[in-house]
Amino acid sequence: MTIGEERLKLAMPVGIGFDSHPLKEGRKLFLGGVEIPYPKGLVGHSDGDVVIHSIIDALLGAMNKKDIGFWFPDTDPRYKDIPSILLLSEVRRIVAREGFEVKNIDTVVVCAAPKISPYREAMQEKIAQALGIEKDLVSIKGKRGEGFIQGEVIVSYSVVSLEET
Repeated sequence: MTIGEERLKLAMPVGIGFDSHPLKEGRKLFLGGVEIPYPKGLVGHSDGDVVIHSIIDALLGAMNKKDIGFWFPDTDPRYKDIPSILLLSEVRRIVAREGFEVKNIDTVVVCAAPKISPYREAMQEKIAQALGIEKDLVSIKGKRGEGFIQGEVIVSYSVVSLEET
């Protein structure tokens, strides 16, 4: 065991994730595993769900297991248009295999539109179900990003904490 691995076992691992994708007409919009009625969707190799992608990166980062692109490369045709919630379910298996459980997820979604609040609970439920945790361990907040986000992109930031099982 290296010093870094030993330190990881002694501390409560915390990871941060980030993702952003541009919006484009003709695609469905998925955020937090929920399809949201909107005239544009996120461009991406998968369904482009920035909420799920940022959570995946935060989970992998907390375990020092690289990032979403390492585990689910956009060069692999198996992941073309795949629902990102399925990728999150696979990351759940990685978390368990590494001997951890999710203690908390805090996510901020930054977009000019659509409003996040009407879909918050559905997102919390989908994410919790995919990870096998209680819904109240998942926090989703929407921010408009005035002067920062102009309606062409959606950004998501996530922080997670894990605990050894």
